[in-house]
Amino acid sequence: MQVARWHRSRLAAACLAVLIAGCSSAAVTGPADRPPANSGLGPITFATGKVDTGYLQPLISQWNAQHPTQRVTPIYLPDDADDQYAQLVANLQGHSSVYDVMSLDVIWTAEFASNGWITPLSGSVIPPGQFLRPAVETATYQGHLYAVPFTSNAELLYYRTDILAAAHLNPPQTWAQLASDATLATSRYHLDGYGGQFQSYEGLTVNFAEAVQSAGGSLVSATGAPAVDTPQASAALTFLVSGFRDGWIPQAALNWNEEASRRAFEAGTLLFLVNWPYVYGDASVPGPGNVVAGKFGVTTLPGLRGPGSATLGGANLAISAYSRHPATALAFIRFLTSMASERYILLRSALPPVWTSLYSQPSLVAKFPFLPVLKQAILAARPRPALIDYNQFSLAVSSTVHQALAQRISVSAALAQLSAELRQILRAG
Repeated sequence: MQVARWHRSRLAAACLAVLIAGCSSAAVTGPADRPPANSGLGPITFATGKVDTGYLQPLISQWNAQHPTQRVTPIYLPDDADDQYAQLVANLQGHSSVYDVMSLDVIWTAEFASNGWITPLSGSVIPPGQFLRPAVETATYQGHLYAVPFTSNAELLYYRTDILAAAHLNPPQTWAQLASDATLATSRYHLDGYGGQFQSYEGLTVNFAEAVQSAGGSLVSATGAPAVDTPQASAALTFLVSGFRDGWIPQAALNWNEEASRRAFEAGTLLFLVNWPYVYGDASVPGPGNVVAGKFGVTTLPGLRGPGSATLGGANLAISAYSRHPATALAFIRFLTSMASERYILLRSALPPVWTSLYSQPSLVAKFPFLPVLKQAILAARPRPALIDYNQFSLAVSSTVHQALAQRISVSAALAQLSAELRQILRAG
């Protein structure tokens, strides 16, 4: 295909973008050529989680057909993100060259970059002005690009169109509207009002961060200090706690992750749900346990006084600092993140792309009606703090917030405790 030929012709230029000694001397190699020694060209591996990778093998086959001396072999990591992280870290700490290109959760960029596990890249590897700006921010650490955005994501507010229409209501734009509508759902329609990811894990950290952002605050200040003992964080946590206390968030939601909350929405027990875009495809397919197909819509998250802000999700592609063939690794990343490849990935696996223009193509919007709303949500979203010990940070946030939601600790006490814990974590980092 034309895309593969385009990338093959730029292998030499790609080497200049990888800041590894000796790479700049690489030459272009055609399908029948054997890469010269120490050129940075040669066979590579691609490490990625196996979930939602139905798109991958056809693209790898296309690449390998055009680059027989620079073949890509996929290495599928465990399904669970924590297990993926542990496996990657164990290999990189051992300076292993097993992985060349790695698909990283956006929250891992800072840690991997600070430890020297991934290669800094030239900004020229990203087409100027073509990628979603927030996605590019997730691939940057201390002002330097360390990865190439691959997929992006932001949570959306799902709502029952049939219930809102019957009640003559519009999708809420503020917390007050959401709480009022959710309360009405519990009293008039015998539904639970609102659901999200409130189990004590990363999903709760995301939900709480979104609430704080939607009140005008943040979890970490611009100077790197904790920012949770603030009026904005207090308003955010009070909003969530009031939902559980007043009954428009069900107590069962304290144990919900993404899948549990999705199932509750599809079963018809919820008026509103905060979740990732993948739910749209699942909920659109009629079947056992799904009563909302054709009866729901999506909008951006509401906020304290107007539209809110979601948390960025997605994946970035990085090159291992221990790769023996970084030039091929970068060329393959360019191939996977090209507009043609990302369009194919969206059509095949519904993974949100990083090319801004794909969100407004009529044929794609017809197939994925949520794309314009998702673009709006991503552009208003914020990345999670770029911390080298993000996992410990998230654990402190989710465990303390969960105590407050379960009403085992007051809002003020929870935020004071969390501020003290985060101060220690951030100081140590």
